[in-house]
Amino acid sequence: MKRGLIGLFVAKAVSAVGTKMSFLAVPWFVLVTSGSAARTGFVAFAEMLPYVLVCAFGGPVIDRLGARRIGVIADLGSALAVAAIPILHRGPGLSFPVLVALVAALGLLRGFGDSAKRVLLPRAVEISGVPMTRATSIQDGIFRLSTLLGAPLAGVLIAAFDAPTVLLIDAATFLVASVLVGSLVPRAEKVAGEPYLRALKAGWRFVRRDRLILAVALMIFMTNLLDQAYAAVLMPVWGRDVVGSVTAVGLLWGLFGAGAVAGNVVFTVLAPKLPRYTTFAVGFLIAGAPRFVVPALTDEVWIVCVMAVVSGFAIAGVNPVLGAAQYERVPKEMHARVLGASMAISWGGIPLGGLIGGWVVEELSLTAAFWIFGALYLATTVTPFLLPVWKEMDDPVSTGDGHEDAEQDEGHGGYREDEQQVAPAIAGGGGGSGRRLGG
Repeated sequence: MKRGLIGLFVAKAVSAVGTKMSFLAVPWFVLVTSGSAARTGFVAFAEMLPYVLVCAFGGPVIDRLGARRIGVIADLGSALAVAAIPILHRGPGLSFPVLVALVAALGLLRGFGDSAKRVLLPRAVEISGVPMTRATSIQDGIFRLSTLLGAPLAGVLIAAFDAPTVLLIDAATFLVASVLVGSLVPRAEKVAGEPYLRALKAGWRFVRRDRLILAVALMIFMTNLLDQAYAAVLMPVWGRDVVGSVTAVGLLWGLFGAGAVAGNVVFTVLAPKLPRYTTFAVGFLIAGAPRFVVPALTDEVWIVCVMAVVSGFAIAGVNPVLGAAQYERVPKEMHARVLGASMAISWGGIPLGGLIGGWVVEELSLTAAFWIFGALYLATTVTPFLLPVWKEMDDPVSTGDGHEDAEQDEGHGGYREDEQQVAPAIAGGGGGSGRRLGG
């Protein structure tokens, strides 16, 4: 494996551990200082809305300026935004509007940084010679390992010190990631000379015309909404009101990470032999709704923890399947804009998840929220068993009817220069998917 791919993986690992720590630290900080589940949800909304907007509209900017440059600058800016929260809190004071502004800036910068790293991955994989499915599986294992390490560590450090201390550590991880990306990761090719709006439109048109990519993106929109409600509101409130400890929440995420790491090891070995459709559909069904239903049925922490391990193991194959299929399907010169467009749809539910989760908990109850979101998750994850389009995951050479329609449009003279860039995907084949983050 070449040093570029290793450097990118290490940068992702360091950054991901810090992000998982702040993933627990930020909502706990807001919950403890304000006592409001609604405010906790609003802060999550303020961070993720700019993130999603960057995914939607930032792809052509990354194409033009270069993914590595954007990644380094974004990580440096993220370090400053995160560090400002504890510095202001311990110094002149941190009002709620200023906190919202800082997390919004963090979401904007993380959106550019994460999007840039996604564009850098295919180039690093190509140079290394590692099969794409295995590379995306390793990448997903890094994120699962970060949950195993970051969340429990955050719980322990918050209990021993406080949430602002954890945020300072997160700022340091962004600095380390920026150095690694800038010094080790190879540049991705720039796509220059194309007007911004034309490039943006080409990415969104590609997603719209590919049935499988669009179906996955819409499904993940809903599951990400529910996952964000679970992570940003329901579980912090569960830790405060049911267990009475932030350490228990960190432990729960750590056990989820342990199951995911174990599942990732198994999947990495078996990835070439497993059918993508079955791995995705069954894994998502097991990992989704039960996480909500179990804490609604019982206050026994050990039962909730067992469910977390099972869910983690089941979800391990989902992200690698989606990532490999998407990278194979989308021509590399369109990665930034197409991945950005599909990510914008997929992550569009995340800002809403925090808001809706906070509102449901305050207006109804924590138990009612678990039941409502669990039922919605079940309804969402049964759709791959009902709609034939999902089985195209097992046919990496098929590009689906959406691209055939595109070719027909070209033949009728309605296919302009920006649309012609879809053609390499038709010729080259590859499976299709959206992209699932988190889970």
